[in-house]
Formats: sequence, C-alpha cells, structure tokens
Amino acid sequence: MEEKDLIKKLKSKDEEAFKYFVEKYKGLVYNTSISIIQNIEDADDLCQEVFVQIFKSINNFKEKSSLSTWIYRITISKSFEYIRYKKRKKRFSFLVNIFRDDGSVIDLPQFEHPGIILERKEESKILFHAIEKLNNDQKTAYILKNIRGLNYKKISKIMKKSTSSIESLIFRAKKNLKIILTKKLNDKK
Repeated sequence: MEEKDLIKKLKSKDEEAFKYFVEKYKGLVYNTSISIIQNIEDADDLCQEVFVQIFKSINNFKEKSSLSTWIYRITISKSFEYIRYKKRKKRFSFLVNIFRDDGSVIDLPQFEHPGIILERKEESKILFHAIEKLNNDQKTAYILKNIRGLNYKKISKIMKKSTSSIESLIFRAKKNLKIILTKKLNDKK
C-alpha cells in the first residue's frame, strides 16, 4: 500500500489500514523504544501507547515529512516522557517509603537493558549504561545513527535539526562515550 493511501485510510479511521500500519511499523517503534528505555516489558507497554497516540493524532499529521519520520518523533518523545515518569515515580516511592509505618518497601523495576540489541553481552550492558548518561539530544542522535542505522538526513528530519548539528551531536556523543567508557574500564582495574 502506498504511503499516501495508507495515511488517507488512517485519517478516515479504517480499521484494516490501522492493522496493516501496526504490522508494518511495530518493529520500528519497538526497536526505537527499547533502545531508549532499555526494558522489555516497558517497551511493550510503550509501543501500545505510541500506536494509540498515532491513531488519535493521525489527523494532525501534515505530511511535511515521511510517515516514518513522524513515527520516530512520537516514539522518541513518548520514550523520554516514559523515562521522566519512571524517575518521578521512583522519587515518589522513595518518599512514600520514608513515611510508611509498616517499613515495607515498594519494589521498583530498575532500568536495565536485557541485551536484546547486542545478544546480552556484558559489553552491551556497559555501553547502554554509558549511553544513558548522555544528554537527550546526543543519546537520540547516537541511537538513531548507530543502533537504528539511519542516515544523517533522516535523523535531521526526525530531530528537526540541521545535518551539521546531527553530525556534531554524534561526534560529541562518541567523544563523551569514550570518556565514560574509559573511566569505567579504569575503575574496574
């Protein structure tokens, strides 16, 4: 199905078109979200939220970019929103624990990458923990380029920044990752 036809059918709330759409883009949404939030169960939930958001807001899609660019933007935005929510929830839970009378502890899930992308190797865990320490722009650009395999032009459309800005973000991300990983390796010695 052509993208323009798909968009038209989605805007008319065609159920079959939406099923086709989910099937076509579920990998993109899942892999992007897991790269950012690094938790399988949370990524599954987040994918559902992303598709619900897309279904609700498809009429706002102005077709100035490709559909996949728009989907990336929503997925990235929802992923960072989810991380902020989890951090707030974690802080709130800590405060609740301080004031609980029964002394019980709320079990909070930790952000831990299961190693899906790089076959559960120890190196991938270290790398993803280092990526978590980058600022959001560097993290997003680095993930889209080096994990999702997108080119600079596509990333610049997704992030609404110039290609040279994307190149700079990725350069700085690599430089910062080198510093973080070098420190991590030196700490292990």
